[in-house]
Amino acid sequence: MIRPDLSLPIPENIEAAHFIGIGGSGMSGLARMFLGRGIRVSGSDRADSPGLRELERLGATVYVGHDASNLTEDVDTVVHTGAIWPENPEFLLAKERGLHVIHRSQALHWFIGGRRLVSVAGAHGKTTSTGMIVTGLRALGVDPTFVNGGVIAQLGVSSGSGSDDLFVIEADESDGTFLLYDTAVALITNVDPDHLDHWGSHDAFDAAFAQFANNASEAVVISSDDAGALRVRNQITHPKVLTFGESPDADVRITKIDTDGPVAFTVRHGVSAAAVQLEIPGAHNAINAAGAIAVLVALGHDVIDAARAVEGFAGTARRFELHDTVRGVSVYDDYAHHPTEVAAALAAARTVVGEGRIIALHQPHTYSRTRDMFQEFAEVLESHADHTVVLDVYGAREDPVPGVTGALVSEAFTDPSHVHFVADWQAAADYTATVAQAGDYVITLGCGNVNLIVPQVLDALARTVPTTQTDG
Repeated sequence: MIRPDLSLPIPENIEAAHFIGIGGSGMSGLARMFLGRGIRVSGSDRADSPGLRELERLGATVYVGHDASNLTEDVDTVVHTGAIWPENPEFLLAKERGLHVIHRSQALHWFIGGRRLVSVAGAHGKTTSTGMIVTGLRALGVDPTFVNGGVIAQLGVSSGSGSDDLFVIEADESDGTFLLYDTAVALITNVDPDHLDHWGSHDAFDAAFAQFANNASEAVVISSDDAGALRVRNQITHPKVLTFGESPDADVRITKIDTDGPVAFTVRHGVSAAAVQLEIPGAHNAINAAGAIAVLVALGHDVIDAARAVEGFAGTARRFELHDTVRGVSVYDDYAHHPTEVAAALAAARTVVGEGRIIALHQPHTYSRTRDMFQEFAEVLESHADHTVVLDVYGAREDPVPGVTGALVSEAFTDPSHVHFVADWQAAADYTATVAQAGDYVITLGCGNVNLIVPQVLDALARTVPTTQTDG
């Protein structure tokens, strides 16, 4: 992993940019924006993907695999993620050539320029909340530029250039880069301690969010319900703070949450109130919608108009995304990779699965998180899913840690008949298919590459006779 050095100078002009890790959701969206501005774009990723092919169709030169030869002579700026290793050959050659080598957040900062910025930060719900704000603004007749961490269903893209001065981004607190931006309106969805490998302590994590809020030039929108957000609220000195949630003292308050199918609720601001019916399930999405509505209110829109605008949001890729249904078994994918997120995703699934069962296919993400939270993952999975299949750890930017595997999660279950640890993907897909029956939901969970197992699961379902056995 490379920690971003935000002190490095950002070039005034960029004519040819090379993206190391161009296939990632944030990087691919940024690369698309660069292409739209007429900048020559090249990039590499460790594996091929539809995203790479789409960038190639738009005019980028893309490479599968990292190699020094991918960095051509015309490149003046190299953009990288924090997930690459310091010995990456393209990164090393760029340094050797004396090129501008900047973190993706710095490239985004350069691209934003001086536009009016809405930044969405928080441990959970950033991508969905950002998508809600963008689609809400468009429904209100505003045409913002945006860069999101996932594809917005209605738009089919994770980024886009708009004609108005407003710019909306998903801001990343994991490495501190959310403090880089000149934010006008800051949304804090929640402050659930995570990424402590970077911040070192809960207090430092909270202080960073308080700094993010206090730096906003116009307004701060923050949860009234989340315990971490309440801690941070006490450190915020900003003159304009708008709270949202179920708390009776929330400025934008939601009540009457109905999770029977796609979630519905009532939202109120001042004397105005509106009944809201979303297209997606889950009480957590009612909370996300409240935050998005509060941002629209902070931008000057009436709460009833804002509520109507957000209603049309149809979701984002890798957030409870249905891929297909085979022999009556529906296979979903979700990005959830923290116990709180896993609980929310599975709770949402429970509201729409009916009489069917929920089979979670969980890929632990990073060795440090698995080591620190395996017990919490086990408790959430055992209480919210009917059966769980655990894969091995997706290490991402980390080196393996001895003794830390997916088995840590499965062995922490109190009832071993509810869980099965399978390191081999094909074996995991085959096992899942034997467990699943008509009416069940299979849900892959993780922010690594667990979504790539979905075709194997669908294929296994098509050729496997189910069994009622779920012994671990």
